Amino acid sequence: MAALVLLVEAVGFVALNGIMARFVEAQQMSLDGLDPDAMVTGTWALGIATGLFLASCGVALALAAVRDRAPGRFARVLLISCAVTHGVLGALTVGLVGWHAFGFMMTVLALIVASLIAYGKEIGRAAPESEDVPGPAATNGAAPA
Repeated sequence: MAALVLLVEAVGFVALNGIMARFVEAQQMSLDGLDPDAMVTGTWALGIATGLFLASCGVALALAAVRDRAPGRFARVLLISCAVTHGVLGALTVGLVGWHAFGFMMTVLALIVASLIAYGKEIGRAAPESEDVPGPAATNGAAPA
């Protein structure tokens, strides 16, 4: 479920940045004398980079689900950074966009965190046996009395 949500979010983010780039291009907007073409290119670059990031997080979650194993070290770091990003952006969206956007961001955050902890250590799993553990009655070679 989380993988699908992240893939849809990736497509939506690229589409939203594409719309913003078209507005900047059509209006010839600039920021403090910056070239409007640079603004358009930057908007597209940010949208594509963020879309690829979200899509790679979705693929990592999908692979973990298909394999039915915990994500590897790189995928886990990728997913944790995605969760932190959603938490920070969720906090910012309350004031800028509204509570509905905050709810969406927190739902995605919860899905990512749930998928990360779903493959945690099982309760009651036996600890690995150690070969160097002495027996209960170690007597240093002395015969019992």
